[in-house]
Amino acid sequence: MTVTVAIDLGYEFSVKAPFKEVFDLLSDVPASVSHFPKVHKLSDEGGGVYRWEMEKVGTAQVNLQTVYASKYTSHRARGSVVWTPVPGVGNAQVGGSWKITDRKSSTALEFKVQGTVDVPLPGMMRLVVGPIVKGEFEGLVEKYIDNLIRRFGGEAD
Repeated sequence: MTVTVAIDLGYEFSVKAPFKEVFDLLSDVPASVSHFPKVHKLSDEGGGVYRWEMEKVGTAQVNLQTVYASKYTSHRARGSVVWTPVPGVGNAQVGGSWKITDRKSSTALEFKVQGTVDVPLPGMMRLVVGPIVKGEFEGLVEKYIDNLIRRFGGEAD
């Protein structure tokens, strides 16, 4: 049996770096992903599609490795980077977006991510597994954002 865990996160913050520097990094998927913790492997599948393989988490007996693919599109004039799930790849479906806004003395960022992760465990484990998977995912995203804030010279006031 499989337990499906839904993820839905959003963050807003501003950084000191200029729009061009921020957009250039976030629209370059491998460069952006290099700031995301616990990525085992990122594969360029062509056509803007990237396959993510996260590090395994858990114990030797019970562990989970999240694998998924998303198609990325970016639009400089709109200040957007959007990714949509690619069905049929791995055990997760992940989509989201960056909205990047030039504030002249800083750059405002909105980050959104939604998805599902399928965990191969009995349904009775749903109440235990759901919060653990959500907490792990949230921690990874928050570390990613912290790494980006550091990369972009800190948060703007």
